[in-house]
Parts: sequence; structure tokens; C-alpha cells
Amino acid sequence: MKREKSNYMIQSVSHALDILESFTKTEDELGVTELSKRLSLHKNNVFRLLATLEHRGYIEQNKQTENYRLGPKTLQIGSTFIEQRECRRQARPILESLMAASGETAVVAVLRANKVIYMDSVETNRTVRAISRIGAMLTAHCTAVGKAQLAALPAAEVERLYPENDLPTLTPKSIQTREALFAELKKTAEKGYAVENEECDLEVKSIAAPVRDFSRNVIAAVGIVAPVNRLADDKLEKSGVVPLVLEAARALSASLGYSAGKK
Repeated sequence: MKREKSNYMIQSVSHALDILESFTKTEDELGVTELSKRLSLHKNNVFRLLATLEHRGYIEQNKQTENYRLGPKTLQIGSTFIEQRECRRQARPILESLMAASGETAVVAVLRANKVIYMDSVETNRTVRAISRIGAMLTAHCTAVGKAQLAALPAAEVERLYPENDLPTLTPKSIQTREALFAELKKTAEKGYAVENEECDLEVKSIAAPVRDFSRNVIAAVGIVAPVNRLADDKLEKSGVVPLVLEAARALSASLGYSAGKK
């Protein structure tokens, strides 16, 4: 008689997964004592499990609070899962159309904490072009795809993601303070699209718009990346790329079940 798969479970592995699943959007940091209570495990066992997970990159410790939070390895695995799911599949033909219409590299990315992960891109065949970023994880506030998604978050959530006023930068033109970020996100929300002007890479500019799914939540952003001279401010409106990006975002949203008329 075939045994149930549950009979083959390894208890220590199960406990380690319980720890990982204890972290949520509202409780992104937990201490040993709290985890011990929740999981009904001795503190020593919890500490050993955390040490193992930390060594492998699945957990990291906040040196200031001494609490634990999810580590970068979980983000890497999550991004792999996301890439295999519906958003990327639905985005591919839309990115191809956006690239053909704009003549520039088209990208789609998702927001994870204060980083963005580029799920897919379609490069232009122009000799001078922005390079593909598939799989890259970049600082969200330095990118158009990141700002387009951050602008949809409540102010309190943005404050949680950026607890310090001084922000990390990628170029001298990156947004450097939380105050400046909030001002930028307000403009982004009002316009319906985000612009990144050499904030991620010098000589590169990007435009992106948010993508929503059936739940009406912003779950990604789609946009174009190009040499800055082809998207200069005085050429932006005349180039017609903004309507193309907005339409691509609308098309991808619709394919994921979003309906602007539904409440």
C-alpha cells in the first residue's frame, strides 16, 4: 500500500518553513521569542533554525533591532516563480508591440519591497540602445518601473520601505531624500506614469506605467528604456512614447483581468 507523502515529512524542514511563513507584509520582522511562542518551539531550536536559514540567505538579522526578516534568497526564488507565471506570459506580446511602435527597448518589472525585478524585456534592434535587464534587481526609486509602482502604495508603506531620509543612490541624479521621493511619487500618481532621468544609469532614460490585475491592485509596471537623447524632455511629448507606454500598461492590465469600470 502506497504511503501518504505526509508520512515522509522531515520535522526540522517543516519547522524551517514555518519560520519563513511567519513573516508577512504587516509583520516583516520577528524576534526569537515571538517565533518561539508562535511555533511552540524551544528558543534554542528556533535560534538554530534561524542560524541555518541566515547562513543560506533565506533570513537576515536587523543589526539595530536584532530581529529577523526575510533574506534576499527568498526574493530570488520568488522572482523565479513570478517569471513563470501569468504576468510574464501575457506581457511578452505586449512588450513586442511596444518595442515595435516606440523603437525602444520595452520592459516589464515587479516591485518587491524597495527593489524591482525585471521579468522580461524586448530589445530594440537599433545600434544605440539600452541593454536588456532581465533578472536584474535594482533600487526601486531609481527606476521608472519602480516609481510607477511605489506611487500606488499608501504613504505609510513607502515610509516603511524607506525608513531613513537619506536614500541609496545609483547615479548623481538619483533621488537622494525621502522628501524628494514623496514629491516625485505624487507627480507620478497625478500623471499616471513615471519618468526616470539618468537615475539608474547615466545617459539612459525610461518611462513606465503601472499594471493592475483583476484585484485592481498594481502588480507590475511596463515601460521603455532608451538613450537619454532620444527621450529628452523637450522631445518627450512630440515623440508620442508616453501614450504608447500607457496603452501597453492598459493592455497588460486588461489581459490580467483588470476592468476600469468595476469597483
